Amino acid sequence: MTLEDAWPVFRLRLLTPRLELRPLRDEDIPHYVEAARGGLTDPALAPCGRSALSNAWDKSDDIAANSARWIWETRLRCRPEEWTVMFGVWSRGGGFLGSQDVGATDFAALRTVGTGSWLRRSARGLGLGTEMRAAVLLWAFDHLGAELAQTSAYDWNAPSIGISRSLGYGPNGEARCEGAPGVVERELRFRLAKEAFRRPGWQLEVHGHAAAAAVLLGPDQADTTASSAPPG
Repeated sequence: MTLEDAWPVFRLRLLTPRLELRPLRDEDIPHYVEAARGGLTDPALAPCGRSALSNAWDKSDDIAANSARWIWETRLRCRPEEWTVMFGVWSRGGGFLGSQDVGATDFAALRTVGTGSWLRRSARGLGLGTEMRAAVLLWAFDHLGAELAQTSAYDWNAPSIGISRSLGYGPNGEARCEGAPGVVERELRFRLAKEAFRRPGWQLEVHGHAAAAAVLLGPDQADTTASSAPPG
């Protein structure tokens, strides 16, 4: 038996023209930490004195242990009732660039996924954030059978908001939340119906979907999505 036999989610791979997305494994954690330590929030974007939640953990002395705990916890909680897949994002040449997650609660009934992501500083401004979000949306809509996707961003995070709008997301309300201790942030929420998705001009290559879907959705639901997924 291999590790992939025990945890078939590890078989999943999403390939775009420039990127490879695959679920984070333990040996990827050092690369994840090293990339995050470079900073996840550009100080030039945030208003003076503000800081995103991510900026708190990426500057923490405990970033390595906290990152490992978070990755392990998402696996532990992964079952059909509620799941999150934390994809590592690599360039097709092999370098680690960041993380893209996609998750759902009561997916069988709601057919809704949520996403979150970050890119290392050196990989920004190249359209990679759009490409990796499009990858998980294509997988969710065309292979898992999702009907709706949701995401959010702080009101000052123009790059993230721009990615959402470019892919067809519309506004879905807002919330007030604590970004850094004592700092209240305005969080904008977005939603994307499958039929409103602005699809990229390239085809997503998916490997290992059926085995992963059996874990995430349960065997019965996985069989249904497999029969409706596009070929390839």
